[in-house]
Amino acid sequence: MEVFRSRAPLRISFAGGGTDVNPFASLYGGFVLNVTINKYAYTSIVRTKSSNVSVTSYDFEKTTEFCSQSLATLENDACFVRSVYQHLMSKASGLDVITHNDAPPGSGLGSSSAMMVSIIGAFKEMENQVMSPYDIGRLAHDIERLELKQLGGMQDQYASAFGGFNFMEFDGDSVLVNRLKIDPWVVRELEYNMILVYTQKSRLSSNIIEDQIKNVKANKADNIDAMKQIKQHAQDMKRVLLTGKTNEFGELLHEAWQQKKMMASSITNDELDEMYDVAKKAGAIGGKVSGAGGGGFMMFYCESNKKRDVVSALEKMGARVESFKFELEGVESWRNVRSEQKFKRHFSPGFLAQQ
Repeated sequence: MEVFRSRAPLRISFAGGGTDVNPFASLYGGFVLNVTINKYAYTSIVRTKSSNVSVTSYDFEKTTEFCSQSLATLENDACFVRSVYQHLMSKASGLDVITHNDAPPGSGLGSSSAMMVSIIGAFKEMENQVMSPYDIGRLAHDIERLELKQLGGMQDQYASAFGGFNFMEFDGDSVLVNRLKIDPWVVRELEYNMILVYTQKSRLSSNIIEDQIKNVKANKADNIDAMKQIKQHAQDMKRVLLTGKTNEFGELLHEAWQQKKMMASSITNDELDEMYDVAKKAGAIGGKVSGAGGGGFMMFYCESNKKRDVVSALEKMGARVESFKFELEGVESWRNVRSEQKFKRHFSPGFLAQQ
């Protein structure tokens, strides 16, 4: 029995997030600087003799089914697998699909889009299709944003498809991904001085993004000026990373966070503000929420040898500090041959809990 697998990396967004969301991207153009990390969304598929497609999500502890021919289902919620199945399957086939993610929903690490990219990667492998990172990013975006009507921008799908450090340009629905070649010592320095911390608070990004869209449509000058400023921060951060000025990078993170909070009132709250102030007092040069805001993961860049102090201060507040490294590759897919018994044992929830 062949098992088709895929993993797609999650991302952290340094600057420019929100400028990839229309109508701002169409009216003013957007710039985003991001990087993928060694946390992933996974998909595994096996063909079955059933007439149905069974989809098990370990993240939501839920199994759903749909008919492989009619696509009929008793579930009314959006199903990523069913949407990808419609686009990439050459003929009807029964399948068992299992998905799981290294980050919780609402993390701010682009986990939802990474899952979509991962599912596309696994189906692409099974169907022997050739797709470029641009092809994968575009299909993932179109399914999420246009077909399933999930609010959001364009950076997450392309970040997960391409991987690594990327400076992205957005003009309406047009996307240009500029892959950055950062000196290895700069990458190591960033990993040494950066902290990724889970606030223990998830958030619904669509609510925050809806506020941003309303502000742009209402032509609110303060909000639009803030978004234009974080576009500039994305350009400035790209420059300091390419030239190795890492402390300036930390300072720009701080400035970008101050401007991002101006985009919509729901981006921050008292708890996040307190956590940020505590980290700054302990030795962080700057930081920001990754993603839309409101909770999820925050990142901080610390002064030399102050990382331990910042970690200690944040943990005393109940935050969970996560170890990470940068992932320089994008979505990967492969196949393996194993017995049905081994497959089921390998992907049981108990097995995952032991890892």
